[in-house]
Amino acid sequence: MSQATAVLLGAIAGGTIFLGLPIARMRGLPTPVQGFLNAFATGILVFIFWDILSHAGGLVEASLTARSGEFAGFAAVFAIGIAVGLLGLTYFNRAIFGRLRHADHAPAPRNIAMAIATGLGLHNFSEGLAIGQSAHVGAIAFAGVLVVGFALHNITEGFGIAAPMTADPKPVSWGFLGLAGLIGGGPTFLGTWIGYLASSDYLYIAFLAIAAGALLYVLNELFHLGRRLCTPPQFAWGLLLGFLTAYATDLLLTAASA
Repeated sequence: MSQATAVLLGAIAGGTIFLGLPIARMRGLPTPVQGFLNAFATGILVFIFWDILSHAGGLVEASLTARSGEFAGFAAVFAIGIAVGLLGLTYFNRAIFGRLRHADHAPAPRNIAMAIATGLGLHNFSEGLAIGQSAHVGAIAFAGVLVVGFALHNITEGFGIAAPMTADPKPVSWGFLGLAGLIGGGPTFLGTWIGYLASSDYLYIAFLAIAAGALLYVLNELFHLGRRLCTPPQFAWGLLLGFLTAYATDLLLTAASA
């Protein structure tokens, strides 16, 4: 597979994130419905967070089991990546949007959405690396399966970005949605391009770890918003259904690649 074809497929896989974004413009929803949608999105992100940690942590653990000389480097990259993702977003949002909020003030929906897009973008960069590396070594069928699986998964990620914005009293502009989509899905294209040119476990772990740290920050914000919008049972049901939906799309990818 040529580099141009691989990059095009990476762009398609990342571009499906836009399919889940239009829900952000829905208005007039009752507060319980807004809360359920946010809980559903939170469940999707909880699964993605777990999935990221299992992939990045798996490489670190494998190097330890194999008594590889790479263990120390992998572990350091993993720890630093988590710190960069979590603390980076914390201090960035504090610098841009002001001092830390009081506990009774909800985070701004658009700020949450952009933070989610940032975390998912880092995650999708690592997905692009996997597509590019598979295409480069000639595993064309596997690369195709990855593209289809990631494309389906990114639709749910787009919903994860959009759902918090349904609680915004002002309708979000199409321009803002386009920017959020580019931040969240565009890195798949870049990751595919870089992954085709070079293969590096250190790079793969680094971006997964940064994405995990960023999503850890985002999940804290979404749990805060969820407590304001709906009751604990409503939030729990939305969380469960979101997690299982994301898990189902991941199972489709696993089944197709078997």
